[in-house]
Amino acid sequence: MGSKFTELAIDCADPRELSQFWCAVLGYEVREEEDGLVTIGSPEVPEGRNRPGPVPPTLTFARVPEGKTIKNRLHLDLNATDMEQDEEVRRLLALGARRADVGQTGEESWVCLADPEGNEFCVLAGRHP
Repeated sequence: MGSKFTELAIDCADPRELSQFWCAVLGYEVREEEDGLVTIGSPEVPEGRNRPGPVPPTLTFARVPEGKTIKNRLHLDLNATDMEQDEEVRRLLALGARRADVGQTGEESWVCLADPEGNEFCVLAGRHP
């Protein structure tokens, strides 16, 4: 068996603030918090190392001194679970996201946004499992 994707680490200036944004976006909750480090995860995931099957990854926000300077080389793609793409984009903008220009042509089926610290992510048009 290969590895499981269980965690994504995100460097940031304010782990607490950014983790709260992503909790609201994903319906996650804070799992661990210590000075300069906050981990959030799905409230529906059982605890334990030997969890069978797919596991929703946790996000860990770590304080770093340097700011973001270029486009992300890795980003999250989101699918709205109970609303259409345009409704989800409006919800995320109200939470503190902003539109991001990463060279789109205007013909894309996704919408590129950035979180409060400028990390780009996409909201996809289709709903996929």
